[in-house]
Amino acid sequence: MDLSVFSTSYTEARDKFLSAAQAAGAAVGHWPHPLAGPAGEALACDTAWLGAPDAPNVLVVVSATHGVEGFAGSGPQVALLRRPPRLADGTAVLLVHAVNPHGFAWQRRVTEENVDLNRNWVDYTQPLPANPGYAELHAAYGPRALDAATLAACEATIAAWRDRHGAAAERFARSSGQYTHPDGIFYGGDGPTWARRTSEAILARHLPHARTVAIVDLHTGLGPYGYGEPICNHAPGGDRVRRARRWWGDSVTEPLLGTSSSQAKYGLSEFGYERALAHADIAFVALEFGTYQPPRGETVLRDDHWLWQHGDPRSASAAPIRDALRDHFFPPHDDWKEMVLFRSDQVFRQALHGLATAPGGPG
Repeated sequence: MDLSVFSTSYTEARDKFLSAAQAAGAAVGHWPHPLAGPAGEALACDTAWLGAPDAPNVLVVVSATHGVEGFAGSGPQVALLRRPPRLADGTAVLLVHAVNPHGFAWQRRVTEENVDLNRNWVDYTQPLPANPGYAELHAAYGPRALDAATLAACEATIAAWRDRHGAAAERFARSSGQYTHPDGIFYGGDGPTWARRTSEAILARHLPHARTVAIVDLHTGLGPYGYGEPICNHAPGGDRVRRARRWWGDSVTEPLLGTSSSQAKYGLSEFGYERALAHADIAFVALEFGTYQPPRGETVLRDDHWLWQHGDPRSASAAPIRDALRDHFFPPHDDWKEMVLFRSDQVFRQALHGLATAPGGPG
């Protein structure tokens, strides 16, 4: 298994993606980001299209929705390009590389707006979701200092709230999404981010005539170490869930039914894709690769939040915090990377098989 598809920086990942796309004969697109990376490097979301431009059935693979998770997500995309699949008539592949390039380059989970892109796909013409539990715990989730006394006080506040309301309520308050504190964690934003607008533009350019679309959004951080869980947030019992189960089988989980390592959340990319591709039959899964236990994830996200809200991301103290976040969401171990490549390839093949038997395919 070729682990050279993975990279140690955003720039390396982008170079590998574009080189592999060129060698595969893919049609490449570039969506430049207005800001630069930590070394002044140019940032962009790049796309690669394999297959006929008017193919009605399309597999879409997205990386770096949560920027730092792009270290893992980029690898399977490069692997697919280095060994392009044999596509059935009427089938194509669209790879969306580094949809949140700022987070990828700076080793952050959020966008340049401090927005969790996977909470940003709400309808901003309607009242925004309320999360009163988060408002009560905002200061404890985002401490102003990382000294032992401050952290102990914050943990005590969270523990007391959890004792009163329950562990499930605290998990929901923490991570379901909040729209009241721009300086807080899991912030959904006050409008569409650059990454969301770019995603919408990519879908409008490439998929206006698509009939059937399989979307695999590559994520890391939840679930057992190395396992790739296809998480489906479509409405339970609907056609989209049935399609996902037909393509990916019984491993598909549903947060809305309580069968997933994830939980119900606001503003997921899945909901935006449902609106943007209302003309097509779609099935969207977040392929989530497990890393380490939740307390470690909470710690690295807390420290990253402190760094960007109260510290200096360019200082000497920033490197350990940024590297700890990267290593949590992209474990630096070959066995984990091998599991990511095996499962991604399996899920891609399952999707392409399903698309090949969809309307417009060869049957």
